[in-house]
Amino acid sequence: MSQDIDVADAYSRGSAVFMGMEMLVASGALVPRPETELLGSTAVDVLQQMNLPAPRVIDMCCGAGNLACAIARQVPTAQVWASDLTDGCVAVACRNVAHHGLADRVSVQQGDLFDALSTLVPQGTIDVVVCNPPYISEKRLEGDRSHLVALEPREAFAAGPYGIAIHMRVVRDALRYLRPGGALLFEVGLGQDRQVASLLERSKGYDDIGVVTNRAGEARVVLGYAKPQP
Repeated sequence: MSQDIDVADAYSRGSAVFMGMEMLVASGALVPRPETELLGSTAVDVLQQMNLPAPRVIDMCCGAGNLACAIARQVPTAQVWASDLTDGCVAVACRNVAHHGLADRVSVQQGDLFDALSTLVPQGTIDVVVCNPPYISEKRLEGDRSHLVALEPREAFAAGPYGIAIHMRVVRDALRYLRPGGALLFEVGLGQDRQVASLLERSKGYDDIGVVTNRAGEARVVLGYAKPQP
Protein backbone atom coordinates (compact mmCIF):
# COMPACT_ATOMS: atom_id res chain seq x y z
CA MET A 1 0.00 0.00 0.00
CA SER A 2 1.46 3.32 -1.03
CA GLN A 3 1.70 6.25 1.31
CA ASP A 4 1.33 8.79 -1.53
CA ILE A 5 -1.95 9.82 0.04
CA ASP A 6 -2.55 11.67 3.32
CA VAL A 7 -5.04 9.41 5.06
CA ALA A 8 -5.71 11.80 7.94
CA ASP A 9 -6.39 14.63 5.50
CA ALA A 10 -8.73 12.48 3.42
CA TYR A 11 -10.70 11.47 6.50
CA SER A 12 -10.91 15.06 7.71
CA ARG A 13 -12.19 16.21 4.30
CA GLY A 14 -14.46 13.19 4.01
CA SER A 15 -13.45 12.45 0.43
CA ALA A 16 -10.67 11.39 -1.92
CA VAL A 17 -10.34 11.45 -5.71
CA PHE A 18 -10.24 8.13 -7.56
CA MET A 19 -10.15 7.83 -11.36
CA GLY A 20 -11.39 11.40 -11.56
CA MET A 21 -14.35 10.82 -9.25
CA GLU A 22 -14.96 12.19 -5.78
CA MET A 23 -15.22 9.23 -3.41
CA LEU A 24 -16.66 9.67 0.05
CA VAL A 25 -14.50 8.20 2.81
CA ALA A 26 -14.96 7.36 6.48
CA SER A 27 -12.83 5.72 9.12
CA GLY A 28 -14.34 2.25 8.68
CA ALA A 29 -12.99 1.83 5.15
CA LEU A 30 -9.65 2.13 3.41
CA VAL A 31 -9.05 5.46 1.66
CA PRO A 32 -8.85 4.76 -2.11
CA ARG A 33 -5.23 4.79 -3.30
CA PRO A 34 -3.84 6.20 -6.54
CA GLU A 35 -2.12 2.89 -7.34
CA THR A 36 -5.49 1.11 -7.43
CA GLU A 37 -6.40 3.19 -10.48
CA LEU A 38 -4.24 0.76 -12.49
CA LEU A 39 -6.57 -2.08 -11.52
CA GLY A 40 -9.61 0.03 -12.41
CA SER A 41 -8.28 1.16 -15.77
CA THR A 42 -7.14 -2.37 -16.64
CA ALA A 43 -10.61 -3.72 -15.83
CA VAL A 44 -12.20 -1.06 -18.04
CA ASP A 45 -9.80 -1.95 -20.87
CA VAL A 46 -10.65 -5.66 -20.54
CA LEU A 47 -14.38 -4.91 -20.60
CA GLN A 48 -14.05 -2.67 -23.63
CA GLN A 49 -12.10 -5.40 -25.44
CA MET A 50 -14.87 -7.86 -24.64
CA ASN A 51 -17.32 -5.46 -26.29
CA LEU A 52 -20.39 -6.91 -24.59
CA PRO A 53 -23.81 -5.22 -24.66
CA ALA A 54 -24.32 -5.53 -20.89
CA PRO A 55 -21.22 -6.79 -19.04
CA ARG A 56 -21.53 -8.27 -15.57
CA VAL A 57 -18.86 -7.39 -13.02
CA ILE A 58 -18.04 -8.31 -9.43
CA ASP A 59 -15.94 -6.00 -7.24
CA MET A 60 -14.72 -8.31 -4.48
CA CYS A 61 -13.32 -6.72 -1.28
CA CYS A 62 -14.90 -3.48 -2.49
CA GLY A 63 -13.86 -1.25 0.41
CA ALA A 64 -15.27 2.22 -0.23
CA GLY A 65 -16.81 1.04 -3.50
CA ASN A 66 -14.39 3.10 -5.59
CA LEU A 67 -13.69 0.40 -8.17
CA ALA A 68 -17.34 -0.54 -8.54
CA CYS A 69 -18.37 3.09 -9.05
CA ALA A 70 -15.51 3.93 -11.43
CA ILE A 71 -16.10 0.85 -13.59
CA ALA A 72 -19.84 1.53 -13.71
CA ARG A 73 -19.20 5.15 -14.69
CA GLN A 74 -16.72 4.30 -17.44
CA VAL A 75 -18.66 1.29 -18.78
CA PRO A 76 -22.20 2.71 -18.81
CA THR A 77 -23.94 -0.59 -19.60
CA ALA A 78 -22.17 -2.62 -16.88
CA GLN A 79 -24.02 -4.24 -14.00
CA VAL A 80 -21.80 -4.42 -10.92
CA TRP A 81 -22.07 -6.38 -7.69
CA ALA A 82 -19.79 -5.16 -4.88
CA SER A 83 -19.03 -7.15 -1.75
CA ASP A 84 -17.17 -6.62 1.50
CA LEU A 85 -17.15 -8.14 4.96
CA THR A 86 -17.34 -5.18 7.32
CA ASP A 87 -20.13 -2.81 8.29
CA GLY A 88 -17.85 0.18 7.73
CA CYS A 89 -16.94 -0.72 4.16
CA VAL A 90 -20.49 -1.57 3.15
CA ALA A 91 -21.81 1.67 4.61
CA VAL A 92 -19.27 3.82 2.76
CA ALA A 93 -19.69 1.87 -0.49
CA CYS A 94 -23.47 2.35 -0.34
CA ARG A 95 -22.97 6.07 0.21
CA ASN A 96 -20.71 6.30 -2.83
CA VAL A 97 -23.14 4.40 -5.03
CA ALA A 98 -25.89 6.83 -4.02
CA HIS A 99 -23.55 9.83 -4.30
CA HIS A 100 -22.85 9.00 -7.94
CA GLY A 101 -26.42 8.02 -8.83
CA LEU A 102 -25.47 4.43 -9.66
CA ALA A 103 -27.96 2.51 -7.53
CA ASP A 104 -29.67 1.09 -10.62
CA ARG A 105 -26.46 -0.64 -11.76
CA VAL A 106 -24.30 -1.14 -8.64
CA SER A 107 -25.45 -3.41 -5.81
CA VAL A 108 -23.49 -3.53 -2.54
CA GLN A 109 -23.68 -6.68 -0.42
CA GLN A 110 -22.12 -7.74 2.88
CA GLY A 111 -20.55 -11.11 3.56
CA ASP A 112 -17.45 -13.29 3.44
CA LEU A 113 -16.17 -12.95 -0.13
CA PHE A 114 -18.49 -14.67 -2.63
CA ASP A 115 -20.87 -15.85 0.12
CA ALA A 116 -22.41 -12.38 -0.03
CA LEU A 117 -23.44 -12.95 -3.65
CA SER A 118 -24.32 -16.64 -3.68
CA THR A 119 -28.10 -16.11 -3.86
CA LEU A 120 -27.96 -13.05 -6.14
CA VAL A 121 -25.51 -13.85 -8.92
CA PRO A 122 -25.99 -16.96 -11.08
CA GLN A 123 -22.82 -19.01 -11.34
CA GLY A 124 -20.97 -18.98 -14.63
CA THR A 125 -22.37 -15.60 -15.73
CA ILE A 126 -19.75 -13.03 -14.70
CA ASP A 127 -17.50 -11.36 -17.26
CA VAL A 128 -14.99 -9.71 -14.92
CA VAL A 129 -14.07 -10.07 -11.25
CA VAL A 130 -11.86 -7.32 -9.83
CA CYS A 131 -10.31 -7.68 -6.40
CA ASN A 132 -8.14 -5.32 -4.38
CA PRO A 133 -7.73 -7.57 -1.35
CA PRO A 134 -5.74 -7.12 1.82
CA TYR A 135 -2.16 -8.06 0.92
CA ILE A 136 0.15 -7.24 3.84
CA SER A 137 1.54 -10.12 5.90
CA GLU A 138 0.77 -10.22 9.60
CA LYS A 139 4.49 -10.02 10.37
CA ARG A 140 4.92 -6.81 8.42
CA LEU A 141 1.86 -5.28 10.05
CA GLU A 142 3.56 -5.90 13.37
CA GLY A 143 6.81 -4.47 12.02
CA ASP A 144 7.66 -2.04 9.22
CA ARG A 145 4.03 -1.59 8.12
CA SER A 146 2.53 -1.04 11.57
CA HIS A 147 1.84 2.62 10.70
CA LEU A 148 -0.79 1.49 8.20
CA VAL A 149 -3.23 0.52 10.93
CA ALA A 150 -2.84 3.71 12.93
CA LEU A 151 -5.85 5.27 11.21
CA GLU A 152 -7.33 2.63 8.92
CA PRO A 153 -8.95 -0.72 9.77
CA ARG A 154 -6.54 -3.64 10.21
CA GLU A 155 -8.76 -5.96 8.15
CA ALA A 156 -8.10 -3.75 5.11
CA PHE A 157 -4.44 -4.84 5.18
CA ALA A 158 -3.98 -8.14 7.04
CA ALA A 159 -3.69 -11.18 4.74
CA GLY A 160 -2.17 -14.07 6.67
CA PRO A 161 1.49 -15.04 7.08
CA TYR A 162 2.45 -14.41 3.44
CA GLY A 163 0.07 -11.63 2.40
CA ILE A 164 -1.85 -13.73 -0.13
CA ALA A 165 -4.49 -15.48 1.99
CA ILE A 166 -7.37 -13.67 0.28
CA HIS A 167 -5.89 -14.05 -3.20
CA MET A 168 -5.80 -17.82 -2.63
CA ARG A 169 -9.49 -18.00 -1.78
CA VAL A 170 -10.61 -15.72 -4.59
CA VAL A 171 -8.58 -17.61 -7.22
CA ARG A 172 -10.48 -20.76 -6.25
CA ASP A 173 -13.96 -19.36 -5.71
CA ALA A 174 -14.10 -16.95 -8.66
CA LEU A 175 -14.14 -19.90 -11.06
CA ARG A 176 -17.70 -20.72 -9.98
CA TYR A 177 -18.93 -17.30 -11.04
CA LEU A 178 -16.85 -16.44 -14.10
CA ARG A 179 -18.09 -17.53 -17.50
CA PRO A 180 -15.55 -19.27 -19.75
CA GLY A 181 -13.30 -16.47 -20.96
CA GLY A 182 -14.25 -14.22 -18.06
CA ALA A 183 -11.37 -12.36 -16.42
CA LEU A 184 -10.09 -12.24 -12.84
CA LEU A 185 -7.96 -9.20 -11.99
CA PHE A 186 -6.07 -8.58 -8.75
CA GLU A 187 -4.13 -5.73 -7.27
CA VAL A 188 -0.93 -7.09 -5.73
CA GLY A 189 1.70 -5.67 -3.43
CA LEU A 190 5.20 -4.91 -4.64
CA GLY A 191 6.99 -8.18 -5.38
CA GLN A 192 3.85 -10.33 -5.06
CA ASP A 193 3.09 -10.65 -8.78
CA ARG A 194 4.95 -13.94 -9.26
CA GLN A 195 3.29 -15.52 -6.22
CA VAL A 196 -0.19 -14.53 -7.35
CA ALA A 197 0.42 -15.50 -10.98
CA SER A 198 1.60 -18.87 -9.68
CA LEU A 199 -1.66 -19.27 -7.75
CA LEU A 200 -3.59 -18.79 -10.97
CA GLU A 201 -1.36 -21.25 -12.83
CA ARG A 202 -1.52 -23.94 -10.14
CA SER A 203 -5.32 -23.74 -9.98
CA LYS A 204 -5.36 -24.97 -13.61
CA GLY A 205 -8.51 -22.92 -14.08
CA TYR A 206 -7.07 -19.92 -15.92
CA ASP A 207 -5.45 -19.13 -19.28
CA ASP A 208 -3.52 -16.13 -20.59
CA ILE A 209 -2.15 -15.24 -17.15
CA GLY A 210 -0.25 -11.98 -17.14
CA VAL A 211 0.80 -8.89 -15.23
CA VAL A 212 0.29 -5.17 -15.78
CA THR A 213 2.94 -2.68 -14.71
CA ASN A 214 2.63 0.92 -13.63
CA ARG A 215 4.65 3.83 -15.02
CA ALA A 216 7.54 2.93 -12.75
CA GLY A 217 7.66 -0.55 -14.25
CA GLU A 218 6.30 -2.21 -11.09
CA ALA A 219 3.91 -5.13 -11.56
CA ARG A 220 0.80 -4.18 -9.59
CA VAL A 221 -2.00 -6.06 -11.40
CA VAL A 222 -2.21 -9.80 -12.12
CA LEU A 223 -4.94 -11.22 -14.35
CA GLY A 224 -6.10 -14.43 -15.95
CA TYR A 225 -9.05 -15.72 -18.00
CA ALA A 226 -11.26 -18.57 -16.86
CA LYS A 227 -11.04 -21.82 -18.78
CA PRO A 228 -14.23 -23.74 -19.58
CA GLN A 229 -15.17 -25.81 -16.54
CA PRO A 230 -15.32 -29.61 -16.95
